[in-house]
Amino acid sequence: MIRSAYFEPNNPVQFLDTIEAFKPKMNSKTGFLWVSLESASEDEINLILRDMFNFHPLTIEDCLSLGYQVAKVDDFINYLFIIAHAIKPAADLHELETLELNLFIGNNFLVTCTTEDHMSPIEKVWERVHKDFRLSNFGTDFLCHAILDALVDEYMPLIDQMDTEVEILEDSVLEKPSPATLERLLMLKHSIMELRRVISPQREMINRLTRDEYSLIDPQSRFYFRDIYDHLVRIQDLSDTIRDIVSGAMDIYLNSTSLRLNEVMKALTIVSTIFLPLSFIAGVFGMNFIHIPAATHPLGFYICCAAMVVIGIAMLIYFRWRKWF
Repeated sequence: MIRSAYFEPNNPVQFLDTIEAFKPKMNSKTGFLWVSLESASEDEINLILRDMFNFHPLTIEDCLSLGYQVAKVDDFINYLFIIAHAIKPAADLHELETLELNLFIGNNFLVTCTTEDHMSPIEKVWERVHKDFRLSNFGTDFLCHAILDALVDEYMPLIDQMDTEVEILEDSVLEKPSPATLERLLMLKHSIMELRRVISPQREMINRLTRDEYSLIDPQSRFYFRDIYDHLVRIQDLSDTIRDIVSGAMDIYLNSTSLRLNEVMKALTIVSTIFLPLSFIAGVFGMNFIHIPAATHPLGFYICCAAMVVIGIAMLIYFRWRKWF
């Protein structure tokens, strides 16, 4: 799907539905053009990016690649090529799916390319374009900022969801640790690492846009990119905190299970130790000798049982006195 819009200062936004409609606007000196390729075919990508805008073949290859591309910004003098990543929401945080977004920023054009249909940050900015005509008074760099800002804002609900999840798991670890809790902790730790893998290079990419490296980024727009950078720093700090809490909860789980195992082993050891002398006495009096002291006594059996009980109670008292349980 190809969508396009033409922005001109102090004029309403013109929404262009066909390639023939936006083609004359490509070299406009008074406004700028936004072309959005969403779930476009290879032929459409080659037509727009290669034949019409003459972008570098390596950037087109990155757009066509289905593998994971690291977030980056490349300067091709006449335009900037940016790769950013959005996070597809997951209800159970089982596995985070990253969505790649490619942006080409020129003086009078912005081209966005994604393999997804209706990517959330793109949809939000399209809705904003229909409502907020002030975007026409700014350049392509500000429109790029609006898209990246919407993309980064979607990280925060995910962080809040992880924070809530880790609090629940912490309580579960303390109250009743189970293998299911450990599995959930490992799953959450994997999700956190996946999120950090996305945020770290993206943070560096946004940081480069806040500097004076690129003439296509207006000095006034750098302040807005700096705001995105501040959000990413905060998100990364929160993710580091959640990761530390998850690691601490896993340590608590392992210590808790070890403590429970020690308690069980302690109880079994006490029982075994008590029955050791009792088994010895029963074994002695069960020997097949003719002359055994008290073997013929009328109360011999009862005396032996009483002695076993006394020995067991005495050993329990001794263990308790030594604070072994």
